[in-house]
Amino acid sequence: MKADLDDSHDTESGLMPSSGGQHRIYRDYRKLAISSIICGLSCLGIMSLIYSVKARAMNKGRFNVAEEDRAMKAKEYSNKARNYGIGAIVAWVLLLILIPLLMGLVSYLLTLID
Repeated sequence: MKADLDDSHDTESGLMPSSGGQHRIYRDYRKLAISSIICGLSCLGIMSLIYSVKARAMNKGRFNVAEEDRAMKAKEYSNKARNYGIGAIVAWVLLLILIPLLMGLVSYLLTLID
């Protein structure tokens, strides 16, 4: 997917040379993970940060894993980091909306009982 790739060619992203040619470097969504810890449910945000660190480590080749497996794992970790980060923020927004609505509903039901 084009959205999963980071198009810059600095040391953090882009295409890195490998023994057989070039392989893709998938985004690690580090900023999203940190934002989801601060602005979302922190437990899901921490999971996002863990997968973000794993994606960056796979992209840089810090593990002794075959080249094709490393690219596949980097993509998997990148997708999980993105999903957990977005899920943390969405869950927090839903909680902020649902709690006042439920309080209003309970208040309304209590007035009907009286």
